[in-house]
Amino acid sequence: MAAPFGYRMSVPCGRVTRMNDISTPAESATGISAEVLTSFEGHRRELCAYAYRMLGSSFEAEDAVQETFTRAWKSYDSFEGRASLRSWLYRIATNVCLDMLDGPQRRARPMDLSGPSRPDSPLPAPQPDYVWIEPIPNALAFGADPAEAATAKDTLRLAFVAACQHLPATQRAILIMREVLRFSANETAEALTMSPASVNSALQRARATMSKVQPTVTDNYDESNEEQRKLVDNFVKAFEAYDMNALTDLLKADVALSMPPIELWISGPENVAAFMLGSGSGCRDSRMVRLSGANGAPAFGHYKPSGEPGVWTPWSITVLELDDDAIAGLNFFLDTERLFPLFGLPPELRESV
Repeated sequence: MAAPFGYRMSVPCGRVTRMNDISTPAESATGISAEVLTSFEGHRRELCAYAYRMLGSSFEAEDAVQETFTRAWKSYDSFEGRASLRSWLYRIATNVCLDMLDGPQRRARPMDLSGPSRPDSPLPAPQPDYVWIEPIPNALAFGADPAEAATAKDTLRLAFVAACQHLPATQRAILIMREVLRFSANETAEALTMSPASVNSALQRARATMSKVQPTVTDNYDESNEEQRKLVDNFVKAFEAYDMNALTDLLKADVALSMPPIELWISGPENVAAFMLGSGSGCRDSRMVRLSGANGAPAFGHYKPSGEPGVWTPWSITVLELDDDAIAGLNFFLDTERLFPLFGLPPELRESV
């Protein structure tokens, strides 16, 4: 399957199951019209973004939204309209997410679990997928409104989502509902069956934790910024040429390279170059397919040589984190079997003849 290198792909969100694809009893038995089901769908992206912030997994977020719609459909007769449909769906989604978070395990990034590795360190065995924060396609989380997307993406950054995982599940929900979704204390309390005073108290504790674990420097990618677009273009050129001098010129002094599901991360431009010329040398002659973005950041389908001339096979979903005029994070998500279909990427690239 041919694809031009550097091609920007839109994400089809093909994994999503729509409400009208679910086997449901006859409308006459439920009293639910197609219009109501359509109104559910209108909230899918924002609910998916909410569930992703809660769960740290794009796949679990989709599952949570589907379960939310299923529960909403089954209990729609009890919806009295005292709150908006949106608030009601968020209440259900919150309960779904809290059910899914019933356990001690939290998702993390490699830099949350250990110190940096030496560039010549042996590669450790992959950890299970439930250990890691996963990327989410922009198209799963953002609507068509550019202003809405600009507001939402700052709280979908990998660093923010990872920081949220340090919070107990209820505090996490309160922080997101109050500070991201701008729900009132009363609305949040109703969704969680708590008192407003308890909500405000939990919010203060959540803020205190976030102030300790959230990075002070935030990824601030702006696609309308010409200098940042040029930075991303130069990254692609340097990586595809495997020019480590050009690549390191683009990196911050404390740049971090990570490769989930491998518990390894490399810090600093010189160490990144040494790693890429050593254990990472299989990436030489890679090709990158530009995506519409992940977590509000530049993202690529990264293909490595297959051994057959003119054919490249999946290696990673690569997500960059930028800090003004330099690259602060190189995130190579290696679970291509699950992630490439999610991002609508082909199983191989073939050079056009």
